[in-house]
Amino acid sequence: MVSKNQIKLISSLHQKKFRAVHGLFIAEGIKVISELIGSQFELEHLYVTEPLFPEIPVSGKTMISETDLKKMSALATANNALAVFKIPASADITPSGLIVALDDIRDPGNLGTIIRLCDWFGIAQIVCSQETADLYNPKVVQATMGSMARVKVGYVNLGDFLAKTKLPVFGTFMDGDNIYKTDLATEGIIVMGNEANGISKEIEKLTKRRIAIPRFGTLQQTESLNVATATAIILSEFRRN
Repeated sequence: MVSKNQIKLISSLHQKKFRAVHGLFIAEGIKVISELIGSQFELEHLYVTEPLFPEIPVSGKTMISETDLKKMSALATANNALAVFKIPASADITPSGLIVALDDIRDPGNLGTIIRLCDWFGIAQIVCSQETADLYNPKVVQATMGSMARVKVGYVNLGDFLAKTKLPVFGTFMDGDNIYKTDLATEGIIVMGNEANGISKEIEKLTKRRIAIPRFGTLQQTESLNVATATAIILSEFRRN
C-alpha cells in the first residue's frame, strides 16, 4: 500500500522547487529505471503495479494499484513502474575532450534528447547555463531514455566557465562557417543556443569559432533547425572529422 502522504510527496516532485527541498526526483518506465538503477544514482524507493525488478529487495519497493500510480505519474499515460531517486551533488565538469555547452535551452524534451545524443556520440560531459531546463524535470528524465546515467551534466555560470577555459569554443550561428567545409577539433566546447533567440550576446563574445549548418532548400526560407536536430548534425560532423 502507498499512503496519501507518499502520493502527495511524489506528485510534488513534478515541480523543481519541491525536488530541491526533498533532494529527490522521479523516473518512470522499465528501461529508464533499469538504466538508473545500474548507475551512480541512488534509489530511494520503487513503486510497481506488477512483479518487476526482482533484484530490488522487498523493503525497497511497493506494489501499488494502477490508480495510485496514475496519481503519482508525470506522464499522460502512466507506465507500470515509477522510481524515486536521490539527487546527487552537482557534477564537476573537467575541461577535456569534446563538451557540449547549452546556453538557455528551455524545452525539457530538447534537453533530454541532447543528453541522449551526447551518449550516442560519446560526449561524456554537458555544461549548462543556470537558465537551462532542470536535468531532473520528469520530462527531461523521460526524454534521456536512461542516457543521463552515462553523461555528466553540470550547471554553471556559463560566461565564467567559457572565459576561463583553454579549450577552443565553437558557437553555432546562422552566419557561421559551413560546418561541412571546416576543420573541426577533437577537443573543444560546442555551444548550442536558446530555441528562440540562439546564443546570447554575452556568450557570443566568448566563442572563438562560428560554425553553421548550411541550408540546401531551394527557397532558403526555413528560419532555423530545432536545437536538438542541429546538435545531432553538428556532433555527427565533429565525430566524422
